[in-house]
Amino acid sequence: MKASVWQTFFQQQRDQHGKVLFTVTELANVAGISPAALNVELARLRQRGVVVKYAHGLYGLPGAVSVETLLPAIDSHAYITAHYALYTHHLVTQVPTVITCFTDRRSPRARERSTPVGRLEFVCVQSRVYAPPPDRPVASPSQALCDYVYRSRRQGVRPENLVTFRQLHRLDSTELTTVLARYPLTVRQHVERIRSNIPALGSP
Repeated sequence: MKASVWQTFFQQQRDQHGKVLFTVTELANVAGISPAALNVELARLRQRGVVVKYAHGLYGLPGAVSVETLLPAIDSHAYITAHYALYTHHLVTQVPTVITCFTDRRSPRARERSTPVGRLEFVCVQSRVYAPPPDRPVASPSQALCDYVYRSRRQGVRPENLVTFRQLHRLDSTELTTVLARYPLTVRQHVERIRSNIPALGSP
């Protein structure tokens, strides 16, 4: 298939079906060629800027794939949380350098992956803490805060020293209480300290 035909195909899939990420098997079926032959074709398309390799065996239009779309294709059990989710919810000022993803899967493969949408960090957590959001792969504000404190403490660092919290008064107190019940006492106490000290931490 010509590069222009591929580009039209990808655009139509996005515009008509909202599909932006494709596996090698899907693309091989579209082209009617073997996966091996497709890999040669994809190398040519990548050089011409028609497609981007987002992860092993996953391709799409440049700039069309978000981390929320890519993550379930890499690990269907993972969800985005901690610093990145807090930033998404406008609860911290510092831009995260890593997208923290909690999962219940242990893998012998590397727990960090560099992708066109950012560097993903996969953290296998206890079953009690692991709680995938029901609607989208991003933790709620309350869960993101608890996960951030939990993750920071596991790393031996104080979360208050790494970011500037803001607008924590917007958190739903009822939801936060429910979420906190899943975490160790030390995490619950630390979250409450952060909440009580937020005016001194520069909350608007």
